[in-house]
Amino acid sequence: MQPILVLSGVPEPEARTIIGDGLNAYNDAIVGYGDRTPLTIKVVDPETGAVMGGISGGTSLGLLFVDLVFVPDRLRGLDIGTRMMGMAEEEARRRGCRAGVLYTISFQAPEFYRKLGWRVFGEIPCDPPGTSRVFLTKTFDD
Repeated sequence: MQPILVLSGVPEPEARTIIGDGLNAYNDAIVGYGDRTPLTIKVVDPETGAVMGGISGGTSLGLLFVDLVFVPDRLRGLDIGTRMMGMAEEEARRRGCRAGVLYTISFQAPEFYRKLGWRVFGEIPCDPPGTSRVFLTKTFDD
């Protein structure tokens, strides 16, 4: 009997857990260990304690993955992004990572990352017309 394939456009935490756990178990069996660790850096309002922005990502198998980066408009230009990326890279090195990978959109921050030593290794056109996803990497020197 063939399984049924179901397409969904809504978040399904249970399905995500099953898929992630299955892939992680497969990878761990091949590699011989599992070392995936989340990495979060929060920008916190000192008066309210509310999270205003930050970095979300993780490390695994010698790589830092930067998934999301957000700095509120009113905090831009204060080196918050530079400091957060420095913290993420430092922690990745501490965890034994040799390199990092991230992507941004051409209207977001590719130049910001280039200034921090990240280099473009791929670009894919996306919508709206004239924009693209920009994929960057950085090797961490010892």
